Amino acid sequence: MRSEPERRDGAQPEDAAVTGAVSENIDAVAAFYAREERKISLSRNVIERVIEFVGRPIYLGCIVAFVALWILANVFADRFGWVQFDAPPFFWLQGIISLFGLIVGTAVLIRQSRLARLAEQHAHLDLQVNLLTEQKSTKIIQLLEELRRDLPSVVNRHDAEVEEMQKPTDPHAMLDAIETKRTDKEGEA
Repeated sequence: MRSEPERRDGAQPEDAAVTGAVSENIDAVAAFYAREERKISLSRNVIERVIEFVGRPIYLGCIVAFVALWILANVFADRFGWVQFDAPPFFWLQGIISLFGLIVGTAVLIRQSRLARLAEQHAHLDLQVNLLTEQKSTKIIQLLEELRRDLPSVVNRHDAEVEEMQKPTDPHAMLDAIETKRTDKEGEA
């Protein structure tokens, strides 16, 4: 009895290839999303479920069918002996569609504001991880250069690129340079 299924190409299943560090990262991300989902209020959750439905093609089909039935029911009401409840130019239909448009637009903005906040948190986390990675890379280069200098069997040579890479990156200077470049481009336009 095998606990893990074998793949045809002989490779291990994906779960077996996940290392402890990767698994911890996946768990951390899953915990973050679970925590964010728990923060959503009941009303916001209802709004997001409605927006998920509105974003599907079936919603468009429902709207088109509703409008078509409304128009047909009013245009052919006399033939079927019905009372015409919304004569052309369909004032009530326009009001209902406008109301739905207002509700859907507001609901989309509510959802987008939450997703924008999540995206901002992701961007902040990415920035922090990138800065930490840069600091670690710089330290590794410094340690390698120190080791190279200390080994008698390695020829001591000058490498300007390595010297530059040993210097820690100043995020404030980078932000200033980006802002200057953006300001220069705006000034040219």
